Amino acid sequence: MTTADTFQPVLESLDAEAITTPSESLWRATLRRLLRRSSAVVGLIILGTLLLMAIFAPLIAPYDPEQVLIGIEDVRRREKPCIHLLGCPEDRPQHIMGLDGNVRDLFSRVIYGSRFSLFIGFATVGFAIVVGTFLGATAGFFGGWIDNVIMRIMDVLLAFPALLLAIAIVAVLGPGLINALLAIGIVSIPSYARVMRASVLTVKEQDFIAAERALGASTLRILISNVMPNALTPLVVQGTLGFATAILDAAALSFLGLGAQPPTPEWGSMLGTERNQIFTSPHLVFFPGLMITLTVLGFNLLGDGLRDALDPRLARRSG
Repeated sequence: MTTADTFQPVLESLDAEAITTPSESLWRATLRRLLRRSSAVVGLIILGTLLLMAIFAPLIAPYDPEQVLIGIEDVRRREKPCIHLLGCPEDRPQHIMGLDGNVRDLFSRVIYGSRFSLFIGFATVGFAIVVGTFLGATAGFFGGWIDNVIMRIMDVLLAFPALLLAIAIVAVLGPGLINALLAIGIVSIPSYARVMRASVLTVKEQDFIAAERALGASTLRILISNVMPNALTPLVVQGTLGFATAILDAAALSFLGLGAQPPTPEWGSMLGTERNQIFTSPHLVFFPGLMITLTVLGFNLLGDGLRDALDPRLARRSG
């Protein structure tokens, strides 16, 4: 009997789930550890609800977010919330969150605002990650003068407060949502570049990279196929937390009149328009502010959960 015949029954009895690639096992284990953390689950619930709101906004919102209701209903500016189930007279039109200063349904505008928040997060973080990953990987892998040039530029960008630099960029490009997104993306690039560079510096010293070089693999192939995939894990956490920062920065720019312009239903713009009504009509400030808070909280909770799930030391403790 040969050695292969001896071990054949053992090989056939292995669980199919155990024969997986290292990357599949890593992400499956990470997801399992993530779902064990209550804070991460809460973050997922908040973000899942936000995503459903954005997808089904036309079905949830009772009005067009830009529709002015003067002449359509017997209403007035900045009318307080009216909910029939909570005792509001049946003869009055129902507006769950009231009306804004232009006699538009605030609930509809808040619902549609979730679309802009998700768009802002994905657009700015996606742009910053792509550019930051390329710059950080190039600097960390090649080193020398390339590393010095790239990282000194990143240091110059980091020397300025992020929001002030974004304001300066928008002031040059002109106010508008797209320019605001571009500005936020630019000021976010250094953080992703530094994280990627640090990760690449660690990965490129591993034995399997030396083996690839010994086998004659090209420098570009090693960087793209071996180094970058193994250095991306810290960017997952950084990117998740970056969503919250991007949404806050976009809201701040819109609050200052440099981001989304009226009548776009963006939460920061809604806050900026009605900021002087905080005592006379607090609902106009409360509901957009609450949505920003919940969205940022959801991304922060998910980011913290991912950081813990991807930490190998915590993984060993949890067994």
